Amino acid sequence: MLNFVDSVQEAVAGIKDGSTVMIGGFGNAGQPFELIDALLECGATDLTVVNNNAGQGDQGLALLIKEGRVKKMICSFPRQSDSWHFDAKYKAGEIELELVPQGNLAERIRAAGAGIGGFFTPTGYGTMLAEGKETRFLDGKWQVFETPIHADVALIKALKADGKGNLVYRKTARNFGPIMAAAARQSIVQVSEIVPTGALDPENVVTPGIYVNSIVKVAGSGAGTSTTTEKAA
Repeated sequence: MLNFVDSVQEAVAGIKDGSTVMIGGFGNAGQPFELIDALLECGATDLTVVNNNAGQGDQGLALLIKEGRVKKMICSFPRQSDSWHFDAKYKAGEIELELVPQGNLAERIRAAGAGIGGFFTPTGYGTMLAEGKETRFLDGKWQVFETPIHADVALIKALKADGKGNLVYRKTARNFGPIMAAAARQSIVQVSEIVPTGALDPENVVTPGIYVNSIVKVAGSGAGTSTTTEKAA
């Protein structure tokens, strides 16, 4: 059932220790900072996090890693100039890493949402990333079998939602959100605006409300946690 909740704290309150959490965003674009801040406050730990990278600077996912709440990262781009918190944790042996090529990452998430049991891809064949995985010679090339990535929860940032939970996104902030919403057992979404049912052009809806469980309206565009919620008709 779809719930419109009053705060980001309420939205993430049910996330338990040991959960697998998908977090939308490509770098900072589309990252649900307010939901991540609330997840940090709620105290959940031993999390497995699925994201395009391993956090940047001192906010959002990077802060979650710094505070020791993440036991494992599944991502395609863990190291960059400002990923110092992940670097420190990894070098200290305090966080695990499953490195997945970006195309494979997106397809493994999509496969989970589509109910596909796995797929073969040439990406990664002959490298350490293929160790221990089934390989076959298909269509003239060696390919590696990859399995879906499921999650307990997806934290997503969208631009607008209507009263049925249908979502539209802002430009590149769309990135991983739609496939993560389909792949997780529960999708929690922060939006900038909630509009009446029927106000969104159906042709522009990217994530249908059937994939959405909780929606919270976040006031402003900063990384704080001040929120208000409006229930649409």
